[in-house]
Amino acid sequence: MRICGGNLLSLVAVVAATTGSSALDSPSLHGAQGVNFWRLHHSTASATAHMASQQGGLVTDLSETPTNGEPQAPFVVSGATAATTASVSRPATPKFRAQTFTQPLDHFHNTTDATFPQRFWVNARHYKPRPGAPVIVIDGGETSGEDRLPFLDTGIADILARATGGVGVVLEHRYYGKSIGVQNLSTDALRWLTNEQALEDSANFLRNVKFEGIAEDLTAPNTPWIYYGGSYAGARAAHMRVLYPDIVFGAIASSAVTHAVLTNWEYMDVIRLAADPKCSSNLVNSITTIDSLLKIGTLRAPLKKLFGLGGLASDQDFVSVLTYPLGLWQDRNWDPAVGSTGFDQFCAVLNGDTPTVKDTARTVHLPGGLNVNVGLLNYAKWIRENVVSLCPQEAGLTTEDCFGTNDPSRYQVTGLVEGWRLWTFQYCTQWGYLTTAPPTSIPTIISRLLDIDYQHKICVQAFPPGKHYVVPPLPDVSAVNSLGGFHIEADRLAFIDGEVDPWRPYTPHSTYGGAVERDDTPLRPFKIIPGGVHHWDENGLKNSHEEPEEIRQVHAKTIEFVKVWLEQWKGAVGQQ
Repeated sequence: MRICGGNLLSLVAVVAATTGSSALDSPSLHGAQGVNFWRLHHSTASATAHMASQQGGLVTDLSETPTNGEPQAPFVVSGATAATTASVSRPATPKFRAQTFTQPLDHFHNTTDATFPQRFWVNARHYKPRPGAPVIVIDGGETSGEDRLPFLDTGIADILARATGGVGVVLEHRYYGKSIGVQNLSTDALRWLTNEQALEDSANFLRNVKFEGIAEDLTAPNTPWIYYGGSYAGARAAHMRVLYPDIVFGAIASSAVTHAVLTNWEYMDVIRLAADPKCSSNLVNSITTIDSLLKIGTLRAPLKKLFGLGGLASDQDFVSVLTYPLGLWQDRNWDPAVGSTGFDQFCAVLNGDTPTVKDTARTVHLPGGLNVNVGLLNYAKWIRENVVSLCPQEAGLTTEDCFGTNDPSRYQVTGLVEGWRLWTFQYCTQWGYLTTAPPTSIPTIISRLLDIDYQHKICVQAFPPGKHYVVPPLPDVSAVNSLGGFHIEADRLAFIDGEVDPWRPYTPHSTYGGAVERDDTPLRPFKIIPGGVHHWDENGLKNSHEEPEEIRQVHAKTIEFVKVWLEQWKGAVGQQ
């Protein structure tokens, strides 16, 4: 595929022609650079789909390509990255028929009479009609609901439905996938994309849905609904339990980011502490060197050129590109068909063939007075081959076109295909999580040039004031934290987190202050998956005996406490 034109808007046009809306591919990479990565990722995916369709391949519709707001390993196409691409094979999307439920666009303020069709999918293969048969609903979160269908087929919804004789459901989030009720994604059109409106969508669905092929009335509160979500959707699961206790009988909040913050430096610190020590040390050393060299005017240009980014004017843009491989940590999963080994491959390149950190710290003298260590040379090689290679320079684009962030116009295209605008709007208005460097007393794996002003500017660039809505000067994280934050709790509300999940600092399992240790009981489960990353309990295998021990255990414990909850339902009904 040829990309015509000399700026990123040309690239946008190509992406728009072949992709559907979706959120950012890696939530760790917020900010304007994260949008650049999203577009480059989708342009590469578009080219792959185009070539496959021309050659009789299987990929002909990019709407079927996973494009999560959750972690997705970047599609990479050159050099040493072939192994990374191969490691991201995704299971085929199960064949569940999409159904729709009509929702008002505005539940609360009478600003419009518009409605939208909210998509949902049903797995009734295990359903045994009887009073008290549960419905297990997965909140689709910040992605197309189609991306959650594997969890309806062999993941947590199927696991619990099979164990309880219940029904599994995936419910798509407003504005994502095809659950859309607006004509564009302008500031005004996005004003109904709030946590409050989306929560009321779920409540309205639980109270009123009718399932095709099921004669029984399974609406709440006459049926026990168990609400599951992971990450952002995990926070929503917790919110549903505390805000709608009459209709949500129980909830499972996995990797639930119930505490919103303006800056989330802890995200990268979890990676620093949990990664292979040699890789972590090489990252810290490389970033320290890079920050020092950028302070020397004569060395900025040769340093950027070493990374293949010599044409990038802004130092902040330059160092933000270097965060790209760090988002791959979140993509790790116990199932290689779901996760990515990209971070481990990055570390292998960074560490090189040298046996110790001392060896990779050895100084190499380069032309122009640039003195760098071996680890930094390896870092530059990885960025050139895996990130800079995504920029189609043969089509006339420059590194400034691909990775520059100072032109607001490139972020003001508002067509429905600009799916990055959805989660960006949400974190700009309510959730925060702008990734900055840690306090100076803590070693860092990202540049200290990455401050809140740089990371927040996308909120100003992308969402100019509308006629009916103005984005707040900073995200109003109180809208989230007022629902409980670290301390949110209720009976029949479970929290499940990964031990080394970079989002753990914003969950009730945080070890960075604010959260408190809790007892793990059947009524209020509080579980950690050893070595786990991001909502590792959500996916499963058809043959559960092939799952790792820690995953079999968390699934078994989840079945156990859900059955306890359902016994409480029976007891409560019996007393009526």
